[in-house]
Amino acid sequence: MIRAKLNLEVNIGGLRIKNPVMPASGAFGEGMDKIIDFNLLGAVIPKSITKYPQRGNQNPRACETKGGMINSIGIQSNGIDYYLKEIVPYYKQYRAPLISSISAESIDEFVEMSEIIGAVPKVSALELNISCPNLKSDGRAFGMSDDVTHHLVSRVRKVTDKPILVKLTPNVTDIRSIALAAEGAGADSLIVANTPLAMAIDIHSRQPKIGNIMGGLSGPAIKPIIVRQIYQVHQVSSIPIIGCGGVMTSDDAIEMMLAGASAVQVGTANFVSPTAMIDIVKGIQTYMEEHQLKRIDDLVGGVIIPDQRNENTFNRRGEGK
Repeated sequence: MIRAKLNLEVNIGGLRIKNPVMPASGAFGEGMDKIIDFNLLGAVIPKSITKYPQRGNQNPRACETKGGMINSIGIQSNGIDYYLKEIVPYYKQYRAPLISSISAESIDEFVEMSEIIGAVPKVSALELNISCPNLKSDGRAFGMSDDVTHHLVSRVRKVTDKPILVKLTPNVTDIRSIALAAEGAGADSLIVANTPLAMAIDIHSRQPKIGNIMGGLSGPAIKPIIVRQIYQVHQVSSIPIIGCGGVMTSDDAIEMMLAGASAVQVGTANFVSPTAMIDIVKGIQTYMEEHQLKRIDDLVGGVIIPDQRNENTFNRRGEGK
């Protein structure tokens, strides 16, 4: 098999992308085009947009941990007007589909922003970051409630025909119920998932290493959690999944696809190596050649689960007996 015959194209809820690799919002910026060719990516996703400009959280905003990093940027943003005037026109020079990530303080704000941004021809899809805090619900993330998730997505669905990608939070008891709520409300794809809440303390100063005390843990340390959640969501959902969390190499991306992801987002790896996403695309191509796979779809959900009928150590839920 020669590389030209490989089909890396993926259908993400009606959005067809040339390969399954894209950046995670917040870990990607316009200046990276000086290092990599954006046209080689499956899609591009700039930092999440807020309705009004906001400065973000106090410093320090990030710290390294073993196997990852904690960050609490606070969605620093220039607001929707700047996004429409400056950011969207910038991406018109590239063929890669533009996915707009939206962060809002209320459901009404999500709906308003989705309607405005969804009407922009260059925008190919909307990413709803429902991991952000709902100020009308004691600061709990929208995505922590089945009912709130369903209501939010169903209202956005009514104001746009663009594909809706819902970014789930991992900080829930059962991510499957949230995924089904989003799917039932009209989501076209699920992003599994945002960062788990974490904390680190400097033992010498005895102070938190993050100005906001807690932040989101990213990097290779969280990958096994995300792989597990992708697998669980894939078992109950019929819409495409985008894996996000700990993808550092093509092996990580392939592992998520075997668990059930159709595509992946790359975040922390971009800070370690700005060419990481291009390297991951090439690594997936090499894997497909070695395993004689012609399509990405041949990987999705391809994990082989051993017959456990004669096993009595663990039950199907992974709980010890």
